[in-house]
Amino acid sequence: MTQTDLAKFRDVLGTKQADLTKMRGLESIAIERSADVLEEADYKTARELAIAGLNREATVRGSVASALFRIQDGCFGTCVHCGIEISKRRLAAVPWTPFCITCQEAADRGEERVLESLDPAFPDAA
Repeated sequence: MTQTDLAKFRDVLGTKQADLTKMRGLESIAIERSADVLEEADYKTARELAIAGLNREATVRGSVASALFRIQDGCFGTCVHCGIEISKRRLAAVPWTPFCITCQEAADRGEERVLESLDPAFPDAA
């Protein structure tokens, strides 16, 4: 991977990290009460969706930080499991991914051998 490519990905990841830092939305998980049972159920559903969204953002935030670390470490663009080069198309779509497409599919299926290759500080794949 060229230095130009790395600089481009560093910029993209930095922008994504800044965007994720701005997103907080903690007010969306505030507990609201209502005398109406249906309205109470709506509040609960909205709160659960907001929590799922915050969890998803936290996962991506960790993956972005890990990708920025891999750029500094000099191993960005290489699958953390098998060591082969991740395609530029895949990196363009998901620049924070730690896996090539084959290993990502294995991780999605929950195969332990792939998940064990992740740095414990950043356990979530993109």
